[in-house]
Amino acid sequence: MELLESILVKQGLITAFLFVGVVMWFAYWLSDNITKGHVHGSAIAIALGLLIAYFSGLYTGGKKGIADFTVLSGVALLGGAMFRDFAIISTAYGANLDAIKKAGFVGALSVIMGVVISFVVGAVIAILFGYTDPVDISTIGAGAATYIVGPVTGTALGASSEVIALSVAAGLVKSVLVMSATPFIANRIGLNNPLSAMIYGGLMGTTSGVAGGLAATDPRLVPYGAMTATFYTGVGCLLAPSVLFFAVRFIFA
Repeated sequence: MELLESILVKQGLITAFLFVGVVMWFAYWLSDNITKGHVHGSAIAIALGLLIAYFSGLYTGGKKGIADFTVLSGVALLGGAMFRDFAIISTAYGANLDAIKKAGFVGALSVIMGVVISFVVGAVIAILFGYTDPVDISTIGAGAATYIVGPVTGTALGASSEVIALSVAAGLVKSVLVMSATPFIANRIGLNNPLSAMIYGGLMGTTSGVAGGLAATDPRLVPYGAMTATFYTGVGCLLAPSVLFFAVRFIFA
């Protein structure tokens, strides 16, 4: 056991990938066998990750959740800024500008509206909880857009690690809600064709949430919703730390 533990600690990043893989496998097993696919495996995995991090922090008394366990210290690297930025870049490279044109003006407008509305909602919630610094408000507002836009904005504006963590939490909650709610509201909002899927992806924005929710609704709609949701992340990373931040600073100057 000591030899195995030593290997797992020395190969911390590989151990982290293995751990995340096991959590994902279990989440998808729960999705298929318990919820019969109505709740996507990604939503369950995110919820499990949050629970594991919370109870690990309580047990260890540390600040890094499960990464405070020596054998799983590689999770801190796997979930750190380097891999976050790599994911952003890889997502941007996977987008095709010609593809977004298929959604037309409505699809492009839905992306901008989605970013602005999510930012405003997040900013209002931040203000209601007592935040008055424009940097903090903008970071949390950006997190309400997606859990990628939040930390990118916070890093650019120099927000504290606590506020950046809150922005990530806001984005994760949104992602889980979108994943879980999409199958139940799809029929009521006419989410049954490629155009509506594009608009939905643009308004909701969270790529993982939209993809997971559409996969549980109709797998054929996933590429269309993910297409505009991908651009949403890029637009959010551009607007939140610049135009939207300046607007917040002007209001609270």
